[in-house]
Amino acid sequence: MTTNHQPKEQNSMRAVLSIRDFRLLFAGVSTSLLGDQFALIATPWLVLQLTGDPLALGLVLALEGIPRALFMLYGGAITDRFSPRIVMLASDIVRFVLAALMTLVVFTGTVQMWMLYAFGLGFGLVAGFAVPAGNSIVPLLVKEKDLQAGNSIIMGVGQLVGFVGPVAAGILIGSFSESLFGVGLAFGIDAATFAVSAVALGLMRSGGKLPSSTDGADEESIWAAIVAGLKYLWDDKALRLIFLVIAAVNFLFVGPILVGIPVLADQRLAEGALAFGLLMSGFAGGNLGGFLLAGALPKPTGQIMRLFLIALLAAFGIVMGIMGFNTSTWLDFGLMLLLGLGNGYITIILFTWIQTRTPKTMLGRMMSLLMFASAGLVPVSQAISGAVSAWDLTLLLVSAGTLIVMVSIWITFQPGLVSFSQSLSTSN
Repeated sequence: MTTNHQPKEQNSMRAVLSIRDFRLLFAGVSTSLLGDQFALIATPWLVLQLTGDPLALGLVLALEGIPRALFMLYGGAITDRFSPRIVMLASDIVRFVLAALMTLVVFTGTVQMWMLYAFGLGFGLVAGFAVPAGNSIVPLLVKEKDLQAGNSIIMGVGQLVGFVGPVAAGILIGSFSESLFGVGLAFGIDAATFAVSAVALGLMRSGGKLPSSTDGADEESIWAAIVAGLKYLWDDKALRLIFLVIAAVNFLFVGPILVGIPVLADQRLAEGALAFGLLMSGFAGGNLGGFLLAGALPKPTGQIMRLFLIALLAAFGIVMGIMGFNTSTWLDFGLMLLLGLGNGYITIILFTWIQTRTPKTMLGRMMSLLMFASAGLVPVSQAISGAVSAWDLTLLLVSAGTLIVMVSIWITFQPGLVSFSQSLSTSN
């Protein structure tokens, strides 16, 4: 079996990488994703240096996240109507301008908080268009039989730069700890990577209009399709439970982590910006390891997966509680690495299960709903986390951890969990 599958996988990888436009896409996406990691570290660090207020940080992150979630469906419709490549190119140009302006105001010492609020809002609006376009372009560049290989290359480089980028950004910013020069350089690097990505997209010859049967569909038909997807999700108790768990854990985990980690690094960890980068890299590296484990290990049986899901959720909560009291950078790094490992593994398992559970005619809508379940409530969580951490960081991490443990207890007694485990068993 192994000898039959291995050459096919290698041939698919080679076939994908032999496509000129895919190589250009890969170069542009990997470069801009690396730049995103510099902005990921520079933005919260700049907010904290200007204000020292975690609430302000939560507001900046919320201003970026809310329009991204609100405009995602509209951005997908625009992508269908025009072209994924054109939407991505326009998005890169706008984000280049925004990042370049941030570089200018930081270097000239004229940066003010309203500018950061506007920067977050602008990036969030553009992301509402860029994300669905980026998720739509690979099928237009590669053959259907090579699509999995193409997606794995793009997703894999995202995790890789998520591991390397924050450490590099932390080292850069930490090297100029007495000034904001390192922050300005980080925004400058982000701007440069968007320019590179725009050039790569401009050189591509394919990645044009998506083949779609919904061209010219009016707004009512779009909403009717969304309602049908929501009804299918709600009527399937196993799917409904998993989506509720995903939404709850993202609300209780992602917001407190994105707000709490930079505050933790600034207030309690001796390494400062470097510690912030290390912790974020640890989580990204763990996710990458979890992806590899999910691909290498045998598919779990239903009963084992049910117990693993409950135990993993409880572990998430316990680890967050520990981080609320710990002041060791390397212990926090190890905890974030373990959290990422579990998160990456369970993400691949659940993502694959949702795809196999969903009729192909509803797969697009279900993936959109999954994105909303994963990210829709995160901006609200970030705003709340900012307010709570401004009062007491330990309270934020311990209370979020406790609530996650309660979620793990709650799902133990849900009938949908039994249906979930039974469906996993029948698919093995």
